[in-house]
Amino acid sequence: MKREVVEELRRIVGEEWVITDKERISSYLVDETAEAVRPKPSKNVVLVKPKNANEISEIMKLANREKIPVFPRGGGTGLVGGCIPTEKGIIISLERLDKIEIDKENLMAVAEAGVTLGRLIQEAEKNGLFFPAHPGDEGAQIGGLIACNAGGARAVKTGVMRNYVKGIEVVLPTGEILNLGGKLIKNNTGYNLLQLFIGSEGTLGIITKAIIRLYPRYGATLTLVAPFNNRLDAINTVPKILQSGVIPLALEYVERDLVERSAEYLGLTWPCSEGTAFLIITIAEANEETAYAQSEKIYDICIENGSLEPLVAERRDEQENILKIRSEIYTVLKPDTIDILDVTVPPANIGKLLNKIEEIGKKYGIYIPAYGHAGDGNIHPHVMKIEGWTMDKYEQVIKEIYKAAIELGGVITGEHGIGALRRKYLGLCLSEKEIEIMREIKRLLDPNNILNPGKVLP
Repeated sequence: MKREVVEELRRIVGEEWVITDKERISSYLVDETAEAVRPKPSKNVVLVKPKNANEISEIMKLANREKIPVFPRGGGTGLVGGCIPTEKGIIISLERLDKIEIDKENLMAVAEAGVTLGRLIQEAEKNGLFFPAHPGDEGAQIGGLIACNAGGARAVKTGVMRNYVKGIEVVLPTGEILNLGGKLIKNNTGYNLLQLFIGSEGTLGIITKAIIRLYPRYGATLTLVAPFNNRLDAINTVPKILQSGVIPLALEYVERDLVERSAEYLGLTWPCSEGTAFLIITIAEANEETAYAQSEKIYDICIENGSLEPLVAERRDEQENILKIRSEIYTVLKPDTIDILDVTVPPANIGKLLNKIEEIGKKYGIYIPAYGHAGDGNIHPHVMKIEGWTMDKYEQVIKEIYKAAIELGGVITGEHGIGALRRKYLGLCLSEKEIEIMREIKRLLDPNNILNPGKVLP
């Protein structure tokens, strides 16, 4: 990079916040994408750590003028290589944008992009409020969660990130700053540009601040673990629960071999000694009476549909341990994982999808463990390593899983996004016209294609 550009970056953000030392940059070159499919990063990059939208605006004006690629960086918890700098350029880390305010009267948080999920949860709780979503790693940052429209286990009742974001501050690739939305429940003013940036994966603008809707803290939560002797009974119980009028905060599907491996990794014990397939059901309500009434209803539905004796976790530590075990499955499988997918189908078709994945595994002689968000149809199949296989062989398996999901009315991703990994598969589920419209939007906002190039669009 030109020395003059580096000097200009130092002028904008201060000398200590422009990093060129390769060792200090190395951790910013990767994310949590499985190593076998992780895009190769360019090492010819400069790391910049601005403190506000104005500094980011100046950086973008400079980059646009010089036609230098810019890669926005949050917590680096993505799984599709979305923040990896695949070309030489500038990495903008949002970590210094870490201010947060809680507006109790309006039930809103105003959080800068670098605030972590864990901190948002903590600050809400301090103020007697609750952020229901839990899109995985609590080290993830708010800007990244919004840019990727993150989902997670608690999307059943109140939705994914898109459903919580009421306003954003965003810096365009050409340097202009937009303030979209506000502390509003209703807003029907023209085209909804706010929603355009949510889920755009850092390709249309850099989100620097967000207004996030919070909820009153639930008075009581309970977690049920319903064990089944076979997968089909477990999965077929899911629509019965959702049809009952009880909408759980979370409704997850897991299998014994996976949760036991995860529990051992964490030094914990999986609480159910019976069963091979499990539903994890979290109930959250205003008071204990309602929570217990709803859990009894779900308990009965599970028993009627072939469940063995469900376990009810009441204490907070018991519930947290169950969630930890579920959350760490990827960590345990990651060393032997080629790729983790997140195909999504209508919830009633999950059983059919799992059967198809099992058939694909048998066809190719490969182990494809699968688990995930049964309540919203989002399943995570892992394509596992096999000695002697080439990437072409793995890609055949991945493509067959994608086609199976699409045939069942689904899509290739429900929460991880497209990033760098899924671009070549986007045409499987989107028409040429849809992709061309997306390209035109990108051209309009980023005429020089400098913002997170090589991501999302084929």
